[in-house]
Amino acid sequence: MPDPSPHFQIVPRRAPRRWPWLLGGVLWLLSLAAAWHWSARSAAPTLPVLSQRAQQAEQQLAAQRARLQQLSQRETTLSRSDQISRNANSDLQNTLAERDEEIAALRADIAFYERLVGPTQQRKGLNVFSSEFVAAADNAWQYQIVLTQNLNRGAISEGRMQFVIEGVRDGKLASVDWNQLHQRPGAPGQAYSFRYFQTLEGQVMLPPEFTPQRVRVVLKGQDIAVEQSFDWKAAAT
Repeated sequence: MPDPSPHFQIVPRRAPRRWPWLLGGVLWLLSLAAAWHWSARSAAPTLPVLSQRAQQAEQQLAAQRARLQQLSQRETTLSRSDQISRNANSDLQNTLAERDEEIAALRADIAFYERLVGPTQQRKGLNVFSSEFVAAADNAWQYQIVLTQNLNRGAISEGRMQFVIEGVRDGKLASVDWNQLHQRPGAPGQAYSFRYFQTLEGQVMLPPEFTPQRVRVVLKGQDIAVEQSFDWKAAAT
């Protein structure tokens, strides 16, 4: 008869071997420690050099910034100095131009005086030397009348000047007197006082549609009266 007992055999299980894994872990940690130690020893000598280079770079950067600030301040100073020089030069040129004009006017006066009192000139008492009118705006006219005298070199000629403008208006002869020229009644004459010559200047208004033809100048002093006429066309510019 067959044996009824089961065909199983109980075998005890062996415990797994863990020591190879532990050995591998230990070796890996040792390799990391060795690598860190080697890196630290390799990098340690270069750290002071790098720190010194960084410090030198910072010093150079600070020096360059200070130099840049100095150059900027210098540029600003030079720009201001150049502007001041330009303004001073412009003012000097304007002053020189004004002086040139004054010198030209003085030379013209000297030439006029030389012609007036020169040895070949005819001696005259109070006299209207010239009359000139220049058109302005709105029927206004600027006038310039020159008075002279070279008969008595030590005398002072004093008095008042007026003039009347004669011409044509609406096809008829007409004249505009001193009051009408100044557009107010009782307008006083223009005062003059000189030894050899004087230029009288001013402005008058002519009526609309009035065509001037002649200018009649009247001088009234303490003991003398002079009246002279000038052609308008010859006087106008």
